Amino acid sequence: MEVRGAELIARYKSNYMIRPEAEITEDMILTHWQLEKELTQKLLESNPEKRWEIFEQSYSQLYRDLNWLNDLTKQTRSDPTWQFAIWTAAIGLPPQTIYEIGSGKGDLIAYLSKQGFDCKGTEITRERGEQHVVNQPNLSWGNSDGIHLQQFEPAAHYNVVISCQVIEHLHPEDLQAHLRGCAAILEPKGRYIFSTPHRFTGPHDISAVFKYDLAQGMHLKEYRYSELVAALKQVGYRQICCPLPPVVQRLTQFGLQPQRWGEAYLQLMLGLEALLALIPVLSLRRTVAKALRRLLVFRDNIFLVAQKI
Repeated sequence: MEVRGAELIARYKSNYMIRPEAEITEDMILTHWQLEKELTQKLLESNPEKRWEIFEQSYSQLYRDLNWLNDLTKQTRSDPTWQFAIWTAAIGLPPQTIYEIGSGKGDLIAYLSKQGFDCKGTEITRERGEQHVVNQPNLSWGNSDGIHLQQFEPAAHYNVVISCQVIEHLHPEDLQAHLRGCAAILEPKGRYIFSTPHRFTGPHDISAVFKYDLAQGMHLKEYRYSELVAALKQVGYRQICCPLPPVVQRLTQFGLQPQRWGEAYLQLMLGLEALLALIPVLSLRRTVAKALRRLLVFRDNIFLVAQKI
């Protein structure tokens, strides 16, 4: 955990996808680390009545005080068609209405709007989101707490709700309310499609820069497949699946049934996860999980599709 100097800067740039030529100092990283630990404590101790206010204040402060997190990160890949292929394959063809929770700098939702989907992007703070994507056809913006979506949007309105790297930032107590909120604004048989980092290859927040075994920063909880599947079922979602990689999905033209194989793929992930859980040493578990990921056997970036009843 005593990483310092050039190694610390290199790890930080890699973790936050900051351009190699960008000027980042050790003091900047230590400032980030101290601020994030303080904000994390506030978030975890927040009560439900004041939680949105505290989250909004905390994330506004984070991106205001650490402006380089917006200014110095790499731009979206030059070929977003490749980058977002798994999302477009999981969503299907337009026209559909799509609501995104936690749009960040708006790369994904802006791309989907360009494909002809009727989209709405949202954030809990205006420090991100709308200011990065303006005057985009088929795209509107709003704010919400990311939890009680039925308080911000009409019931049964959207075909698809999406979130990319968001659930890990929510207070763990709010997961069920979040899933219910998504269901409330989805039409019957609408789908919640989301990604979140897997605990076994983490941590994936700033804790990784300092070589911690568990998330200590604003990833308030990193999940396992089994936890999220159980939570989805408890809320009442069905036909939960893990979409096949885009290369495999192309086989659908040869008669492959994506839903059936997506459910089988999820069972594979659950089985591998159960085996990895038997490894008691966290660092060794992480090493094995990352090795399986490199072999394209284990998907450590959890990606799930769940249909509303």
